[in-house]
Amino acid sequence: MSSEKYIERSFCTTRDAAQMLGISLRTAQLWSESGLLEAWKTSGGHRRISRLSIERLLSGRAGDLPTPTDPGDDSGSGALKVMVVEDDPDLRRLYEIKLKAWPMKPTVVTVGDGYEALVLLGLKRPDMLIADLRMPGLDSFRMLRTIQGTPELAGMKIVFVSGLAPKDIEQRSSLPAGIPILPKPVPFDRLAGLAALIVDAREATATEGRNLPQPPA
Repeated sequence: MSSEKYIERSFCTTRDAAQMLGISLRTAQLWSESGLLEAWKTSGGHRRISRLSIERLLSGRAGDLPTPTDPGDDSGSGALKVMVVEDDPDLRRLYEIKLKAWPMKPTVVTVGDGYEALVLLGLKRPDMLIADLRMPGLDSFRMLRTIQGTPELAGMKIVFVSGLAPKDIEQRSSLPAGIPILPKPVPFDRLAGLAALIVDAREATATEGRNLPQPPA
């Protein structure tokens, strides 16, 4: 078999991958950029997807693809709870896949805008909120001001993700110190590191509570 035929059978285009997986072209692009699908680019800049990585997804060997989280489902309430606010539906689906593969197996809720997020924040009380900085309707700057006025959400870790340049962010509004702003494409490894810090802090607090002297019976 010639090397050309081998490459043709081993790899396919992004569009072909999308059709094989039953997803949109945009989703296939996001999955390849995030590493969920193994991909490379030709010298002409065209992306090629590994057929083996597609077959692994189809067969379930890479893990079951999650279905969108039901906002009313409180199962696994003892796990780390993460809410993602992102208006791009393809990116929301990628968040679900990547976050549910984290070692701590968080409960993930995704919403499409700031209004829906504010409604569910009081109900879900997530440990971590990940939000796109620029969204239609109620943007994250206004959403943040509402969150800051809600005492029961004071302990929630907030992380913003944005494709805006730092100077553009400063022109829109100043953000409180201590709120990370991560760039796009979404750095899922950095988000995982922040989530791990939350889990470590919770475990340390629980350990301290168990070690406190107990009152006499």
